[in-house]
Amino acid sequence: MKISEIFQDRARVFSAEVFPPKRDGNLEALFQTIEDLKALGLSYISVTYGAGGSTREMTLDIATRLIATGITPLVHLTCTGHSQDELRSLLSRLKDAGIENVLALRGDPPKGESKFVPSAPDGFRHASELVNFIRKEGFPFCVGVAGYPVKHPEAASPVSDMDHLKAKIDAGAQFVVTQLFFDNSDYFRLVEGLHRRGVNVPVQPGIWLLTDFKQVDKIASLGVGLPGDLRAKLEKMKEDPEAIRESGVEFAAHQCADLMRNGAPGVHFYVMNKSASALRVHANLHAMGLGH
Repeated sequence: MKISEIFQDRARVFSAEVFPPKRDGNLEALFQTIEDLKALGLSYISVTYGAGGSTREMTLDIATRLIATGITPLVHLTCTGHSQDELRSLLSRLKDAGIENVLALRGDPPKGESKFVPSAPDGFRHASELVNFIRKEGFPFCVGVAGYPVKHPEAASPVSDMDHLKAKIDAGAQFVVTQLFFDNSDYFRLVEGLHRRGVNVPVQPGIWLLTDFKQVDKIASLGVGLPGDLRAKLEKMKEDPEAIRESGVEFAAHQCADLMRNGAPGVHFYVMNKSASALRVHANLHAMGLGH
């Protein structure tokens, strides 16, 4: 099923992101997590792949298995590491495998590079070019793109960042999944800015589930940052992993509830291939009357 149709059919769309296992390629452990996540009533699962397509084959294997188990996959596709011919071939394979949805991304700069440079002479520099390519080549995919409630680290300003997002939608993207954020006002500012630009596609907020203190510095490196009161609270309990997980669940549940009560079309969980916190957040939402 196309995700654009899912947003039309359902008042609240719950979804999650998983990634191919990096160490031993153990797909069975991943699919046990996916089996556990079914309790969330997921509308779709997005599947990433490594820089330069390093886990591309495993990503395709995961996506086809998801289809076989009745779950709609959203396959990540990046500009990084691909010529136009390679992209055309990959898109054809995805289509032949029965995949209907792709998330078009620029991707991170190649390893060792501080700025993004296409790895092929005809490679793309922007996700908007990739979206345009998919449309011009006539592929029938439903295409999603990433949005940044807290501006992309490389963007000159929040305004230019929003203009780039509009360019991706103008090129043919049909929905947006956001990068993580912790201040809901950032999300609502993004949605309102798009509305002022005449953009009305679904913007699904991406929710990060805090599970350990090490994530605090990782999140800061993404340019997102935590609200001061939340960081101070976590600082006090950094030697107590269970307390941090509990606080992460509590914060995410209230964050999601506020988002959906104020118009967000559901939430997208960054679960890091784990199910426990997402299941607890969803249970809390269900208790608030905001589940399925």
